[in-house]
Amino acid sequence: MTDNKTEYIKSWQSRYENDLKNDIMPFWLKNGLDRKNGGVYTCLNRDGSLIDTTKSVWFQGRFGFIAAFAYNNIAPNPEWLEASKSCIDFIEAHCADEDGHMYFEVTCEGRPLRKRRYVFSECFAAIAMAEYSIASGDTTYAAKALELFRRIQNFISTPGFLPPKYLPEIEMQGHSITMILINTAFRIRKAIAAPELDARIDTSIKALKNYFMHPEFEALLETVGPNGEFIDTINGRTINPGHCIETAWFLLEEAEYRNSDPTLVDMALTILDWSWKWGWDEEYGGIINFRDCRNLPPQDYSQDMKFWWPQTEAIIATMYAYKMSGKEKYLEMHRSISDWTYAHFPDKEYGEWYGYLHRDGSVAQPAKGNIFKGPFHVPRMMIRTSMLCCDILENEASRK
Repeated sequence: MTDNKTEYIKSWQSRYENDLKNDIMPFWLKNGLDRKNGGVYTCLNRDGSLIDTTKSVWFQGRFGFIAAFAYNNIAPNPEWLEASKSCIDFIEAHCADEDGHMYFEVTCEGRPLRKRRYVFSECFAAIAMAEYSIASGDTTYAAKALELFRRIQNFISTPGFLPPKYLPEIEMQGHSITMILINTAFRIRKAIAAPELDARIDTSIKALKNYFMHPEFEALLETVGPNGEFIDTINGRTINPGHCIETAWFLLEEAEYRNSDPTLVDMALTILDWSWKWGWDEEYGGIINFRDCRNLPPQDYSQDMKFWWPQTEAIIATMYAYKMSGKEKYLEMHRSISDWTYAHFPDKEYGEWYGYLHRDGSVAQPAKGNIFKGPFHVPRMMIRTSMLCCDILENEASRK
């Protein structure tokens, strides 16, 4: 890294904000927002044309959050606030079954198509409501977010309500729900205080430390036994570097909230260092999808592909790590992942980003969205890292 770190950070802050305002948000507002039925479409071709009217319930909450998050932290654009409200209205009108458990997919009008065993639809809806509450000043949405969080807690703690992923021959627990509940509780807490939010974050941190972090592999594993037991199967050996790096910045965010708690900062940086080592592709660059902690062949067919979202998580995490530690190596990591990502993912002709690349960075398929890719990871990275850059620049200015 050159001596002029300030100019480096300024340049990226400007680019994040400019790309968000002039590329990502306009692309989705023009092509994705359903102005007839409400909510957002995500199954868009390279040029933004609609290729499937099926709606992802995850993305009704995700874009509801993003539009309000951008409104709160980048610019108070009324169109963004209206988009957030449209997604939340669609969720409330159409996306929950009679038992309160939300769907995974619905039709364009909101008729149910599919439910899954997860509570991620609820998590994303809750953070959307919390962020919209902050943006609009309407505290009823903060209360709704907290009530939805309590529903999530009830779902995951009620035996048999959510069917297990596997039959009980091997008892296991997953990293994904553990980590996502940190961010869910954190975002709701920005809008409304409640002791169960802090308690949930504490529970997840304890589980990550005692169960999912395995120093013998220098890895955070995706699946472990009930008490953190190593499961020596393909699934049990799986490392998902993108998820782990995302966890690292969730922990850094919580550490900062706790007055830069040094123990939590160290835990987060350890996870980031481990996960970067497993995920960074020394030959081609970028963060790959899956690794096996014994260096055996991963099972997933996309194991060495480069998906959009691990790159965005790494961009946030490395800048956050630099902010919290002051260590220049994290700025170097930020440079590496940012240079590679921006050289391969943005579509200079039609806008937005590709989602799926081969290991060498060539485009695997050009669609801009589907049920899993849409306006969330890319704009969240731009908003959150822009905020981090501004914080770092302000801290530097105050020291002069």
